[in-house]
Amino acid sequence: MSTHHQKLHPVAIVGGSTAGLFTACLLARAGRQVQVFEGQERLDSARRTLIVTERLREILGGLGEKAVVNEIRHFELFTDGRVATFTLRRPDLVLERSVLIEEMAVAAQSAGARVQFGQKLRLLQQRRRTLAMVMESTDGGRSEEAQFRTVVGADGAASQVAQAAGWPAPHTVPLVQAVVDLPKGLTPNTARVWFVPDDTPYFYWLIPHSPTEGVVGLIGEDSVQARFALERFLEKHEFESREFQEAKVPAYTGWIPPCRQLSGGDVYLVGDAAGHVKVTTVGGVVTGFRGALGVVEAILKGTNGKLRALRRELDTHLLIRKVIHGFTQAHYSQLVDLLNNRARHDLEAYTRDEPGGVLWRLCLHQPRLLLLGLQAFLGGASIRTPAAVPRAVSCQEL
Repeated sequence: MSTHHQKLHPVAIVGGSTAGLFTACLLARAGRQVQVFEGQERLDSARRTLIVTERLREILGGLGEKAVVNEIRHFELFTDGRVATFTLRRPDLVLERSVLIEEMAVAAQSAGARVQFGQKLRLLQQRRRTLAMVMESTDGGRSEEAQFRTVVGADGAASQVAQAAGWPAPHTVPLVQAVVDLPKGLTPNTARVWFVPDDTPYFYWLIPHSPTEGVVGLIGEDSVQARFALERFLEKHEFESREFQEAKVPAYTGWIPPCRQLSGGDVYLVGDAAGHVKVTTVGGVVTGFRGALGVVEAILKGTNGKLRALRRELDTHLLIRKVIHGFTQAHYSQLVDLLNNRARHDLEAYTRDEPGGVLWRLCLHQPRLLLLGLQAFLGGASIRTPAAVPRAVSCQEL
């Protein structure tokens, strides 16, 4: 399908969250007709504190600033009575997700995209030269059919678009965090991380989002166990929760092309629907926006350079996760002990969105880290990988 031919057709985006609205904004700015269908009656206003690298600013080019509520310049890593500290050269950004969604919606609509609320996808059917979307009104109204040649699924980990187009369901992990008062002596520009592998193969965090409050949370492997572990952690550290925030987040287990060419047109996935999440930290904001940039490039130009770069980065995160998923408390203690001055310098200079650079330099400046990782990988637990799925015809080799 030629790029010129595609430009004659409008684009449907199912899902009005951050990645979908960013996709809508980019396509509308490029002159495409865009219609966003959001199942809820209004934008998602549920509060959730997020932490991202400053790379977000490079990607959004000025968007998202209203959602920035704090900047993190220092990290403290705790394990088994040990602590390692380092200072970031480029601060991390703490965001309020609901504000970010609102800001992206304003940008998309200002660019010319149409956002329609209360419209939930019920069916996606292939016709001879079109994709027929049957949308069901959430207020009890009748169903309506809309036809498009290009459909983008931005409807989360349980994507109806992905299911209808034949993508496998992603593996998800629970994220749970509690809003708490900051402990005495902790400055609001300092975040804390605790490694407690008996509770979670990931970690606990404390992220300040104001001078007086922050969130304590963890990523687990089971929702009930994660909530129980967090409540026990809060009690142990004398945190009193004000509210809980929870989500199911895709855990990247291998690249799946985010485009499928059906008989009626092309279907793309972005954000959580595409599983574009760093599995080291289970963070998907920056990678979700990068996936949106890649999908827009594919729609407008038929090229896939941005998606190839994203795939390399996500695969590097997966390699790191496979290693540290088997870490015991003793491994984390050795890790902290091995963080010499040059290794700390590497952690300060590189962000989580530059995994290849930081991994190479850490092994160069502290070779024993490589040996530690090999020991953990050979003797540790494995993470779930998806079952093999039939290869679909892709729009390009994305």
